[in-house]
Amino acid sequence: MLSWSPLANFFWDLQCKIYVLLFSSVSIYVLGFFICVFFFHFYAGVCSALKLTVPSHTVHGIEGQPLRLTVDYNFNATASEIQIIWLFERPQSNPKYLLGSVNQIVVPDLEYQHKFTLIPPNASLMINPLHISDEGNYIVKVNIRGNGTIAASQKIQVAVDEPVTKPIVHTEPSSGVVEYVGNITLKCTVGKGTRVVYQWMKNGKPLHAGPNYNFSSNNATLLIVPVVKEDIGNYSCLVSNPVSAMESEIIAPTIYYGPYGLRVKSDKGLNIGAVFTVDMGEVVLFDCSADSNPPNTYSWIQRADNTTHVVKYGPHLEVVSDKVAQKTIDYMCRAFNNVTGKRDETHFTVIVTSVGLEKLAQKGKSLSSLAVITGISLFLILAMTFLFIWKRYQPHKVIQKKLQSRPEADYRKAQAFSGHESALDDFGIYEFVAIPDLANGSRVSSQSVPASDFVPGQDMLSTVYEVIQHIPEQLQQDHQL
Repeated sequence: MLSWSPLANFFWDLQCKIYVLLFSSVSIYVLGFFICVFFFHFYAGVCSALKLTVPSHTVHGIEGQPLRLTVDYNFNATASEIQIIWLFERPQSNPKYLLGSVNQIVVPDLEYQHKFTLIPPNASLMINPLHISDEGNYIVKVNIRGNGTIAASQKIQVAVDEPVTKPIVHTEPSSGVVEYVGNITLKCTVGKGTRVVYQWMKNGKPLHAGPNYNFSSNNATLLIVPVVKEDIGNYSCLVSNPVSAMESEIIAPTIYYGPYGLRVKSDKGLNIGAVFTVDMGEVVLFDCSADSNPPNTYSWIQRADNTTHVVKYGPHLEVVSDKVAQKTIDYMCRAFNNVTGKRDETHFTVIVTSVGLEKLAQKGKSLSSLAVITGISLFLILAMTFLFIWKRYQPHKVIQKKLQSRPEADYRKAQAFSGHESALDDFGIYEFVAIPDLANGSRVSSQSVPASDFVPGQDMLSTVYEVIQHIPEQLQQDHQL
């Protein structure tokens, strides 16, 4: 067995450590070198990167119209040569060369030289005219050559659509259907258009699937099963694609229904429930109506003595209350729809009363009482007016009566006071007015009053009237005898 001396072991360990340290240093330097190269290229690429800007969504074009694919590029390096290349590819096919340019010198493909145009200074492409066959992916590549070469490429998806034409809606059946019995099918067709989307409208609002609304897979057909009255409305079909939209003419399917809501109304009388109370002598017009399509036929039926008979056809019935034999009459209005085969009827009773005559009698009595009161009032007013006028224009009779009732002494006194021998000259009305005077006593105006008749200290604050009447001479002679 080989044995090492302690000195040999020492040198062996030292040698191994030197080799390990040496190889470790070399590895570190190699790793650092590669790291420096990586970051150099990274920062150089960032500083001189080429950036292409293209539409991020599908570009929709109209067939027969020009389409521009806008492309911008930017870079921060010194360029000695700029190359632009456009390629076109369809699904599951190899890309085709369309055109290229070097420093704005365009080199088109001879097959497409009149269809594709490069728009400087950017890399935009003009397609004119656009056809359905031009739909696909367009690839743009830009190469910049300077201190090095940098390149970038982008893909643009192009969809070509044909505008839609005005759609037409067909109804089956076209003659109309009966509710709860028939079905309606509405079909929407469009002459031209690509990628057409169908939307059904009812009364101007989008129509969605429901209990009786069913749509085909592409929404081009609407099936209404079963048809009810609520399905009545204005239907239309709206078609659209990414480049256009058109709406059909409005169509209103014919739906037969009814009768619904049958009722009877009158222009006169009191209506309480199904009972109409009318006054004797009134002519009452009854109207019968119900919601129905087509319009109902109406018949008026009168019931009497457990029998019924039709009295009139049509929506109106005229009842003359003073010509009916009974005071209570039972009627019935019947509505019938000839298409749906359904009918409805309503019963009502007419009661004829004499309330109107009693009211007229009461009005007559009221008018008579008022006339009597008015006549009496007028009579009293006229009598008082006549009496006033009679007294006003014949005062001598009143005065004569008053003087005849007075004593003879008063008459003599009046004659002496007047100062005339003949009483005929003194006939008239005299006025005496006394006004008190604080300084000189009372003064009497209009006539002098004898001192013997004046009473001292008496305040004469009022007017005194005295009437003197002529007494015939025959009476004077009789008195002297």
